[in-house]
Amino acid sequence: MTLGLVCDECDTLSVLSATTCSGCGATLGIVPRGSARSSASDPNRGMRSGGTSSPKTAPANPTPPSISATPAPAAAPAPTSARVCSSCGASVAPGHKFCGECGARMPDAAASAAGPSGSGRTQYFGAMQTPGRAKLILIKGDGMDGVSFHLVGTEHFAGRSEGAILFPEDRLLSPRHANFFYRDGQLYVRDEGSQNGVYIRIRTPIVVDPGAYFLVGEQLLRIEPCPPDTMPLPDSEGTYFYGSPKRPARVQLVQILTGGEVGMIYRARTDTLTIGREGNDINFPNDPFVSGRHATVSVIEGGRLQITDLGSRNGTFLRIRGQTLLQHGDYVFLGQQLLRVEIV
Repeated sequence: MTLGLVCDECDTLSVLSATTCSGCGATLGIVPRGSARSSASDPNRGMRSGGTSSPKTAPANPTPPSISATPAPAAAPAPTSARVCSSCGASVAPGHKFCGECGARMPDAAASAAGPSGSGRTQYFGAMQTPGRAKLILIKGDGMDGVSFHLVGTEHFAGRSEGAILFPEDRLLSPRHANFFYRDGQLYVRDEGSQNGVYIRIRTPIVVDPGAYFLVGEQLLRIEPCPPDTMPLPDSEGTYFYGSPKRPARVQLVQILTGGEVGMIYRARTDTLTIGREGNDINFPNDPFVSGRHATVSVIEGGRLQITDLGSRNGTFLRIRGQTLLQHGDYVFLGQQLLRVEIV
């Protein structure tokens, strides 16, 4: 059984909390049925006393009512646009939170209470919430994700002091180091003539040009083809210079030290050089970022040079020349910052 208030004027059922009829707009109240109708239509209203039904004789010159008398309550405005209950199909007056027939909550009641935005909670505003086609995620020292940089514009410069992606404490970064930009709907990175370059982690064996730089752990290496062997010449007095025997090789690696100085130079005995922490042709036992077997450098068909990562934990990074296309999941190394690329 549905509980509610029945309008004395039009017999429309309204909820108990309603003050006006949803059908005709009449004032509702808990009074005996018929009282409102008879009081409004009876010309002798207020002239009856006790149970006597005969009217009293009106005075010849009735006194006008006092101006200070309490005015009758104004009639409620008629509803402008009714809504339909989704549960029972009944018509519901504007502003009512519940259906008068079945008691179901009106779906827009919560939205009306929340305000024009349609949400009771204030949303946090910030540039990081702006959607973009790609983003860069800074990798922290423990391998966890750090801050994200959403690439929402056309160009996004990164460096120590110029651009939108800044690392002011990294002294290995140039003021304007690199640019991440879109072209034909794809994401590229370009070295802006930086001092220390931009490095991309290689995924598959990659052919490189002579003089290419790459990173293995903390080691910066340069790959070079060995020049053809020539017969040594004596000095002006006919004396030959003494040195260690030179073994034949087709490729050599040059270690670049801090400040740009040349460190170790290793000539390959075969067409393949292995690099790692121990048990390889070239070992870096004190570098904690180098895997046991980290990478290889090989001479392949046609005398071309190829670098291959051997599934190392921290990867092998090749220095780019100019600009290169980025893919989802690529890792980019700038100065001392490691960034992961995520493309929507």
